[in-house]
Amino acid sequence: MTPIDLIVTVCAVLSPATCEETHLVFSSDVSLRQCAMAAQPYIAQWVGEHPKWTAVKWRCEYPRNNQKASGEAVWSLG
Repeated sequence: MTPIDLIVTVCAVLSPATCEETHLVFSSDVSLRQCAMAAQPYIAQWVGEHPKWTAVKWRCEYPRNNQKASGEAVWSLG
């Protein structure tokens, strides 16, 4: 399997202007575009474990590579 970085921009629920990027490892034999489309359950799980944050966008990149695919969504669980 090839590791893919799933980079999620998250913002604080109580302060939406406070945002940061968090990196998750997405190991799979998929393309970057497939990673971006399949990332939603992983992002939802992360947000469920970190209820003070909401995801606003994400992208997939190969480590140390400029290729990327991204998606945008707002996730807020609980």
